[in-house]
Amino acid sequence: MSASVESRIGGHSSRAITATRSRVGLMGNRRTALVCLAISASLLAACASASGSSTSGSSVPASSEPDTAVSQATVTSDSAASTEAPTVDTAGVSGTVKASAAVGAKVPGTTPRTVPGTTLGTVPRTVPGTTLGTVPGTTSPVPTATTIKSVTKPISVVIPAGPTRLHYEVGPIEIQPGQNTIEYTSSIPKPKVNGWIVRLAPNLRLADGSTPAVDVIHLHHGVWLNSSAIDSTSALPERFFAAGEEKTAVEIPAGYGYPYKATDGWILNYMIHNLWPTTTKIWIQYDIDFIAADSPAAVGIVPVRPIWTDVQNGSVYPVFDVIKGSGDPTAQTYTYPDEATSPYGSRAPKNEWVIDRDGIIVATAGHLHPGGLHTDMWLRRAGATPVAGHGKANEANTAHLFESTAHYWEPAGAVSWDVAMTATPPNWRVAVRKGDVLSTSATYDSSRASWYESMGIMVAWMADTLAPNDAAADPFVTAVDAVGAITHGHLAENDHHGGPFDPAFNYVDSFALASQPATSPIPISSYVYAQGDMLKGDPIPTVTAGGTITYRNDDASLGKGQWHTITACKAPCTGGTGIAYPVADADIAFDSGQLGVGGPPTAGRISWSTPTTLPVGTYTYFCRIHPAMRGAFRIAATP
Repeated sequence: MSASVESRIGGHSSRAITATRSRVGLMGNRRTALVCLAISASLLAACASASGSSTSGSSVPASSEPDTAVSQATVTSDSAASTEAPTVDTAGVSGTVKASAAVGAKVPGTTPRTVPGTTLGTVPRTVPGTTLGTVPGTTSPVPTATTIKSVTKPISVVIPAGPTRLHYEVGPIEIQPGQNTIEYTSSIPKPKVNGWIVRLAPNLRLADGSTPAVDVIHLHHGVWLNSSAIDSTSALPERFFAAGEEKTAVEIPAGYGYPYKATDGWILNYMIHNLWPTTTKIWIQYDIDFIAADSPAAVGIVPVRPIWTDVQNGSVYPVFDVIKGSGDPTAQTYTYPDEATSPYGSRAPKNEWVIDRDGIIVATAGHLHPGGLHTDMWLRRAGATPVAGHGKANEANTAHLFESTAHYWEPAGAVSWDVAMTATPPNWRVAVRKGDVLSTSATYDSSRASWYESMGIMVAWMADTLAPNDAAADPFVTAVDAVGAITHGHLAENDHHGGPFDPAFNYVDSFALASQPATSPIPISSYVYAQGDMLKGDPIPTVTAGGTITYRNDDASLGKGQWHTITACKAPCTGGTGIAYPVADADIAFDSGQLGVGGPPTAGRISWSTPTTLPVGTYTYFCRIHPAMRGAFRIAATP
């Protein structure tokens, strides 16, 4: 913990100090961006022309990739399936590239990972890189899957003859205390020879090689961009791979591949959320199944291109809010943009793309945040009629192509990152025409909580022609919306769920506390709300009906920014912190946004005031970024 943070804690009780020191790092139920999906044109220009430079102290310094010997890296080869001799960028990057046996190998991921130092089902609570001790919290056995809609079991994918699995890492990346910023780096490790990419899968590791628990530090998003190509649905460099905390793998079906040139420029845009009060080093990992261009397995491969569809495609910060109780009152769901009021104003719908040439969509999968139920891909064709039961309500010429369903392993249901998304079956092919309109939508559960800064993304892979002996269906002649399959099982880094009482965080029931006049503003400093903090147990800040209480985040200027929110949670909001608790489940919803400055994902301000329309009562809240932070305020009928 920095000296500035340490000094600010001195004015609080020992009870608050202890809780503050340990709670700083607990998991944040943020709804922040999966991607800087629409990085500004000026930033992207800087990325493309950076010649390996990095814009941030936590980004990886870059240099030209060496052609021969590898420093601070390991290169192993167990197969001659590829002629590549992979190397990695070594200027500030401690990387590993591994070419493993290809033929008949099974893709890892369908077996839950075990966090080192623990049995399957418990996640170590030790803080990486600190001597603060252990973080108290509840642990759970490996949960039974909670399924929103029936899906097939995790698929055990067999790598077809030819691909070689290459393991790459970017790091070490130094993440500051409480960091939740969007960063990028260029000249990241990549294959050394021309070829075809047929699968990509992400992960994160610590210095000891373990995968960090999600409530310790996690990859909120990573987006891989190819600066040597233009994106099909935007003016950005081509976005060819993205990963969120659900870690869905991209799997391109046999006979197809993403064409790769060794001269391609790659940019990695990422957001790491560090929930501990110490500087932490992490490595972003990505496995690539690769077929070298001169390999016999490359003969006849049909190129595919990524088609990025997003309910907020092109926005600088492509998110939307789901408010508890909104949307369909019968289904208790909210679908964006369908049920939003004027989601795009006078602009063209951001969730639509007019197909530029005839082709075949061969694969897709979706991305959601906690609370999400499914994303859907649709196709509109002028004058066409979809197959009965496979169209879109109130749109006579729109066919349903695929629903990517959220499969929650989380025992509490659709409330955490303990989820896997379904992808299209291996034989799914859809024929599309120039002028067709491809679109996507995202559906969230609105019955249980509000979900701020939510997302809905589907990346499709499209070919101009079919592979030999392959066939595609016209979605207006044949129903194509088959049930998909998840790409991995439960991940052990999601085992700490929270919810039950945690004696180490003895939150006070605020309803039993007396009132005191609210200061103006109420500072938030060292992860403590100066008035109303539920670990302090002092009188509750109070104003009369029609009044307002203002909060100011004094932590916002620390390091790269330590951002906090005031987000309504259902009273008493005293359960143990984990990936599934607390959530924004109050019946009267309010949220401050991320109090900070410096662009997305912040609110662009460090202060926020409660609504003047709140009824009389005591209100409890938490910080979405550091949800062990809890507080309360009161609206009184009379002074």
